[in-house]
Amino acid sequence: MALTYSDTANYRGVLYLYGKSKAPFLAAIGGRSKRTSVRTFPVASPWTLSAASQDTQAETTAAAAGTPTTISRGQDTNVCQIMKYDVMTTFMKQSLSGSFSGVNSLDGTEVLDELGFQKKGALMQLAKNIEYSMLQGAHTAESATSTNVKMRGLIEAIDTNTVAAGGLKLSKEMIEELVREMVDSGAPFDSVTMVCNAFQMQMISDIYGYAPQDRTMGGVAIDSFLVPGAGVVRTLFSPEMPTDEVYLAEMSVMAPVYLPVSYAPDGNIEPSTVQAGPVDVLYQPASVVMGAARGGFFYTQVGLDYGPEEYSGSITGLATSA
Repeated sequence: MALTYSDTANYRGVLYLYGKSKAPFLAAIGGRSKRTSVRTFPVASPWTLSAASQDTQAETTAAAAGTPTTISRGQDTNVCQIMKYDVMTTFMKQSLSGSFSGVNSLDGTEVLDELGFQKKGALMQLAKNIEYSMLQGAHTAESATSTNVKMRGLIEAIDTNTVAAGGLKLSKEMIEELVREMVDSGAPFDSVTMVCNAFQMQMISDIYGYAPQDRTMGGVAIDSFLVPGAGVVRTLFSPEMPTDEVYLAEMSVMAPVYLPVSYAPDGNIEPSTVQAGPVDVLYQPASVVMGAARGGFFYTQVGLDYGPEEYSGSITGLATSA
């Protein structure tokens, strides 16, 4: 339990968060959130056809009994991982809304609710870690209750369509090669998005940008580009992307998957947090027996449905500097 004591410094001034705080990939697919009643859930049931050929028969052969052809199906799955973040503050710390360290002025920028501040930070950390898991998660299947089950992120999910950059900088040729592989795999290109980090985002602007001559402003910032075979490809920056990879992700088939949390209110539940039914992300006030502290924990069971992995693609082993 992360217990906040009264000697935790409180400062006046506008709250400024240092470091990476956004989860744009999670936000982009969050509107298609799904629920499951099992921890391991299916994401696709892949099957293939034989290569095309001029498969003809003579009239007499066609008139005879033939041999049936069976098409076999497989199954791709992912899992919901447990994520839990504890917050708690002492009664004394919660009371000290007028005690400050550092430089102070009457500007109304103090934190008046310490537990509320800690809860906000925990939720932001939860979103950040979900984003990382969905992009870079290393899969661990469910087995025993002692197993730390982990979702499979796109870094492991994308297998069929991939281009090895060999340490070279991202190029138009690499992107077009990957698109050709995805076309051959049957990718629909309904809502394909290039997910990348800051440096690779700048490389995309260098590749596809054209700045008309202007006396007062230069440079380009590409947020979408056109690739034959794929159509319009949008770009999405995520601070949790691997630095040497980019993904062409078919966003129309991707969604967060939650295993809803059921719980029974028990007298320690704060009135504002009582839920009518199972919830995707739960805040559970914690029981403090004979203790002058209050708090609780956030809890969720979440995974990623990335759909048919052959609908997406990756470029790996890219240069990470100019």
